[in-house]
Amino acid sequence: MDYIAVQGFWVCTIVGAMSLVFLTLTGQPITGFVIFLLFHLGGVGVREHNPFAAAIMLVYYVVDFVASIVFVFANSPGIGVIKIIIIALLLSNLRATWIASGWRADSEEASLPPRMGETLADKFSDKWPAFIWPKIKWLYYVFSFGCLVLIVTGLVVRALRGPHV
Repeated sequence: MDYIAVQGFWVCTIVGAMSLVFLTLTGQPITGFVIFLLFHLGGVGVREHNPFAAAIMLVYYVVDFVASIVFVFANSPGIGVIKIIIIALLLSNLRATWIASGWRADSEEASLPPRMGETLADKFSDKWPAFIWPKIKWLYYVFSFGCLVLIVTGLVVRALRGPHV
């Protein structure tokens, strides 16, 4: 179960980093940084087995996927196999986090393997989340919900305005 949490951390962090790069290249570095923070810190929450973080990461990616289909499908022949794979990975993270949240703290299933810190990747995926998540958890809840409201509102306004010529 811990392997899935580490995988979720890396998926979210990579999606956030790619968003940062692509949005910076298109002249939107502030939006890129906000999206990077959103996904990286969501990945930190997934790594720490937080059901809210796992759910919000899945919701964000599904909203992005649906918006891509609705707004870009007319201009693009495909819907993106990579996006479908990432949604499946995020769904498995949500499922694993949800299952793990129901375990008793003293049960054998709830015991986690020791966190490694031998390599830089180990420190980044094992030590960093355990250090930062307790400090930013509540701030992340507000930040991620606020971003979700802004994104969905923007998509609704865009849909109501119709296509621009």
